[in-house]
Amino acid sequence: MALVTGAGRGVGLEICRRLGAAGCTVVLTARHPERGAAAARSLREEGHDVCFRELDVDRPAAVRELAARVMDEHGRLDALINNAAISIDSAGLATLELEVLHRSFDTNFLGALGCCQAVLPFMLAAGHGRIVNVSSDHGSFPKLAAGNPGYRLSKTALNTLTVILADEVKEINVLVNAMTLGGSCEDPGAVASAAETAAWLATLPDDGPRGRFFRDRAEISW
Repeated sequence: MALVTGAGRGVGLEICRRLGAAGCTVVLTARHPERGAAAARSLREEGHDVCFRELDVDRPAAVRELAARVMDEHGRLDALINNAAISIDSAGLATLELEVLHRSFDTNFLGALGCCQAVLPFMLAAGHGRIVNVSSDHGSFPKLAAGNPGYRLSKTALNTLTVILADEVKEINVLVNAMTLGGSCEDPGAVASAAETAAWLATLPDDGPRGRFFRDRAEISW
């Protein structure tokens, strides 16, 4: 049972497809109900076990309610893929509006953290879980540079979250990792490769890596 955020299109949708092909039951979530419902319907028509649930990760109460609903309906929650993200800034740090920075952090960092906090009690109780944070190499230290600072800062924070949380649950069979697309979201090949990496991380064996950063199933530097 996997929960995927921001899955109405693009990488998130392809992640759901890959998980479905691997035999997972998938809860596809999206902020826009029409798009999300259509995406889930298209995957069911392909033969995948997918349902749609509307979710705005900026609303912590809604996130908690959905996690509880998934447990009530399915009795388990094995994997969380934090894919929901926005990129809305173009100014440099000197002129970046703080409201834009807040919005970037609300979705890209706090939204992911809220999802982790919502599912972790169930994973810890079960003694099993996988969390995949879809980050970006634009937030990695080797590639930090000017441009889109709000997005970059929020993804650097998400990477830090991944390392800290992975260490917090290291004595339990909950594996937390991050990954990056490694290419343009308009490139079908990059999208397919990213989805494959996410599905792989979401279904890792118990002795799999934790607290690491991946591109194309290969570990890369933070």
